[in-house]
Amino acid sequence: MVGEPFACGRHDPLMGDQLSLFEGASPPAAQVTAIEPRIEEQDRETAARLPRFIRFGTSSWSFPGWARVLWEPSATLTEESLARAGLYAYARHPLFRTVGIDRSYYGPLRADDVATYAAQIDAAHAAAPSLPPFRFVSKVWDEITTAVFPRHPRYGARAGQPNPHFLDANRFLSEVLEPYRAFAAHAGAFVFELTPMPRGALDEVSLTQAIDGFLSRLPGGFRWAFELRNEELLGARWFDVLRAHGAAHVFTYWTAMPSIRAQLAHAGAISSRFVVARLMLPPFARYDEKKAAFAPFDRIVAPQPDMHDDVLALLRAAAEHGCDDAFVVVNNKAEGSAPLTVRALAARAARELGSA
Repeated sequence: MVGEPFACGRHDPLMGDQLSLFEGASPPAAQVTAIEPRIEEQDRETAARLPRFIRFGTSSWSFPGWARVLWEPSATLTEESLARAGLYAYARHPLFRTVGIDRSYYGPLRADDVATYAAQIDAAHAAAPSLPPFRFVSKVWDEITTAVFPRHPRYGARAGQPNPHFLDANRFLSEVLEPYRAFAAHAGAFVFELTPMPRGALDEVSLTQAIDGFLSRLPGGFRWAFELRNEELLGARWFDVLRAHGAAHVFTYWTAMPSIRAQLAHAGAISSRFVVARLMLPPFARYDEKKAAFAPFDRIVAPQPDMHDDVLALLRAAAEHGCDDAFVVVNNKAEGSAPLTVRALAARAARELGSA
C-alpha cells in the first residue's frame, strides 16, 4: 500500500473522549438492567400497525437528555453508562428497530466492541422476542470513504491532500469488515459516507469507476449503501453502478444536498431491495450550531414538515418496489430530538401505510 496508514480514530485527540466511552469489557448485568426504555402505550399501538419492513432508529443512543423521551429517568443515566449499556434498553423499544453506529466512522470497531453489541442485542431479543429483529446501520471508517482529506486539524499534514486509501478494498476487508463476520446476523447496512470533496476533485466517471472496482471485491451476504455529499456527482452513473451491485443510494437529509424527494425523483433512485435514509441536518445548517441550539435534545425545536413528507414519499416508493427493509436513521440535529422525530414519523407511517 502507498503511504502510511492513518492512526485509528480512537487515538484522535478530538474524538478520543467520545470513542473511549465505548471501550472496555462488557458492562455488568446490574448496569445493563438499571437502564429502562420509556415505552408509551401509543408506542405499542403504533408499532403494531407499522409495516415490518420499516425500521426507524436514531444516530447513536448515548444521550442522557432523552430521559422521559426514550429512557425512564434514573440516576444511572450518563453518557458513559448509556454508551456502554444502553443498547439493551434501546433494542427493547418497539419503535426502534435499528440504530446508527457513528463511532465506526472515526475508527474500525474491534472484535470485543462487536461482541458487546451482539450480547446486548441477543439479551434484548430474549426479553422481547415478539419484536422484529434488530439491525445496525454502521458507518464505515473515514479512512476508506474520504477521497480528499478535509482541511481540519485532526488530519494534520494530510489536510487537503488526496487519500491513497480511498475505497481501498484490502483495508476495508481486513480492518473494517473482519470483526463483523461473527455479527452478520445483526448487520443491517454499511454506510459509506463519502466525505465532501472539493469540486472537481473527482468527476462522475472516475467516482463510479472507483465504486465499481471496490464493490467488485466485496463478499456477498452484507448490504452496502453509499451516501454522496457532492450534489454535482449525483447523476445517472451513480445510480447505475449501485444498481449493478445491488447496493443502495443513501437518501440523505443533509445541509448541502438536494431534498430527499429530489433525490427520489432520479430514474432508478431505489437501486436495491433495501432503502437507507439518514436525516442529519436541515438545508444550509451547520452541525455545531444546531448541536448548541438543540441540546439536550429533549424536544422538537425546529420542525421540518417537508422532511416528513419526503420520508413518507420514500417509504411509499420502497413499499411499491417490494423492498425487504427501509432503514430510517435520525440525528438530533434534524429537528431537535431524534426519538421524537421517530415517534412522529412512525405514527404517520402507521397511519398512512400500516394496517388498520
